Amino acid sequence: MFGFFKKKRKYGSLIYVSEPTIIYHTQTEKVVLKVIEEKLNSNNFIIPSDYGLKPTHHMIKDAEVFVAIGIVGKFTSLVCREIKIAQELKKRIYTINVARKGDMVYYDFFEGIPDDIEWLSEEETRKLYEEFRREEFSGFMKVFLGDRKRQW
Repeated sequence: MFGFFKKKRKYGSLIYVSEPTIIYHTQTEKVVLKVIEEKLNSNNFIIPSDYGLKPTHHMIKDAEVFVAIGIVGKFTSLVCREIKIAQELKKRIYTINVARKGDMVYYDFFEGIPDDIEWLSEEETRKLYEEFRREEFSGFMKVFLGDRKRQW
């Protein structure tokens, strides 16, 4: 009768998803999780957005797999710090780069970390977020990521 209250059964390896805070609780986050589920045959996730802004990097040690999310070819400073932790712990690492071309949003999945993804400092991340908030996806960010209401 109340089947919609049932939790989805978890299966597969435990995966830590390192994501920039700008995609917390967005359509992009939902699509990224579906991509990971398809590619890695698991829906057993540790998702930082489930914990608000509390630090979750200590949970990386519990995961078997680490997935880093890049936006338009960039890792935010938070994602960079978590990648370094995963590397030190010798976790299997994958990357999803979210990019936009025209009206299409692409979710490119890679094993490891591609050489062409830019690692942002805290200042560069702050500037990216300021641009994101100031323009609300008009101008520069809208070209890459689209209208916030539609895509995010």
